Amino acid sequence: MIGGVPQGYVRLQVPRATVVVHERLADATRSALGAGTLYAWAAAHPARRQLQGRLPAWSAPLGDEGPRVVVRHAHHGGLLAPLLRDLFLPPTRAPLELATSILLAHAGVPTPPVAGYAIYRAGPLLRRVDVMTVELSGEDLGAALRAATSDEARRGLVPPVADLLGALTQAGAWHPDLNVKNILLVPDPAGQLQPAVIDIDRVRFVPPGDPNLREANLQRLTRSVAKWRRLHGAGFSNDDLRELRERLLRDEAAQAAHRALAMEEFMP
Repeated sequence: MIGGVPQGYVRLQVPRATVVVHERLADATRSALGAGTLYAWAAAHPARRQLQGRLPAWSAPLGDEGPRVVVRHAHHGGLLAPLLRDLFLPPTRAPLELATSILLAHAGVPTPPVAGYAIYRAGPLLRRVDVMTVELSGEDLGAALRAATSDEARRGLVPPVADLLGALTQAGAWHPDLNVKNILLVPDPAGQLQPAVIDIDRVRFVPPGDPNLREANLQRLTRSVAKWRRLHGAGFSNDDLRELRERLLRDEAAQAAHRALAMEEFMP
């Protein structure tokens, strides 16, 4: 990281805003900011698409040659929401979200790349912020569970979810808001579902491989699955959840065995 900007990213000179964006998207982002904010640009784009969530987010193509991106305007949740709404103290969570996405990717945890962010001044002390991520073509786990029309189709969702949870454990990444809407399932060219985790701004890191971390992420997701099943009548069964746990334990045992074999050549 150079001057507070990760390698491959640049800081744009924009009045009354701090903008950091991937260098390949700098010109298109500067053009988008002509609408005032990234969020205003995306919300007004002719090819926009609104995404469901707690608050509206917008998907739009960035430039003629660029990717389709999702622009989210940050807003407080919980008890602070009515009071602070979309106002944050600098530097906001955006720089940390970018750093977290890079750490997760380097650790082998799939997550949509953060294309950039814009932090706007809102008076002398407070800020508003937009975060822009590259859109992945898939559906979230909740939607996939509702669309699963057979036990076989539902059980087919267990392996990619287990892969993601295992990757989080090995990376030492705790996601306190891991739920069925924050796991994307993206089909690869062969039609196999590949997982990715989103809404990573609250992810925290602990020692990699910690079994307590595995349990924390798994229990958080299990609670979300149970709630989804109550609300929509669709979700993993208890047998599916047992299979999910067993897969995680088998994978961890296999990885430990591989590490032990790799160390043998260094032993006297």
